[in-house]
Amino acid sequence: MKRIFTTILLSVTLLSAEAQIEKLAGPRVGVTMITPGSLASIIRGDVPFFSDEIREEWSGSTGKYGAAITQYGWQWESRFADGGNVTGIVEWIALVGGMEKGYFLPSVSSMVGLRTDKGIEFAVGPNFSLGGIAMVFGAGYNFKFGKLNVPVNIAYVPSMNKTYNHDAEIDYNWHEGYYDESGDWVDGYDTETVISPAYSVTHPTGARISVMIGFNISK
Repeated sequence: MKRIFTTILLSVTLLSAEAQIEKLAGPRVGVTMITPGSLASIIRGDVPFFSDEIREEWSGSTGKYGAAITQYGWQWESRFADGGNVTGIVEWIALVGGMEKGYFLPSVSSMVGLRTDKGIEFAVGPNFSLGGIAMVFGAGYNFKFGKLNVPVNIAYVPSMNKTYNHDAEIDYNWHEGYYDESGDWVDGYDTETVISPAYSVTHPTGARISVMIGFNISK
């Protein structure tokens, strides 16, 4: 049993050593373009963060224009089915966006995909951000300059519709007790006046298209 385990371990080590597919973990910088929607409206300043205004019917420029933010972060990765012309990869990408606008917009993506010995890769997985959970689809190519790897990736997060529920606005009025015409006491009572009924508003979040560039030195 020990001999079998040793053989398997040596085989995996040998395959990893002979693999021609680069590991591209490292820093990432880029830009994210956002199509018209609630996220773009927040970034443009048309709608404040955590405000009920985003629940209201939009007017003016709100919801009509897109936005763009820079991104900065890091990518970690591991492999499976390594050793051939194509290898499986698991990527974790942590980014912070919008710092040039004074925002701190974190996001984390976990992607599973394939990378070829030509430097082409495709991956897909969940994305976690302040906008919620979504799926991200990515493709990329690694440009080599000697030992320098410059991976360029394009990621796409589709827009989703989000429904905001607005509670009814009710005005409560307390009426004091009084004696009626017969001299009988009438207890005080409360009345409710509906100022605005409850309603729901659905807005698109806006799709996100990111172009990211990385840097990595081959050993």
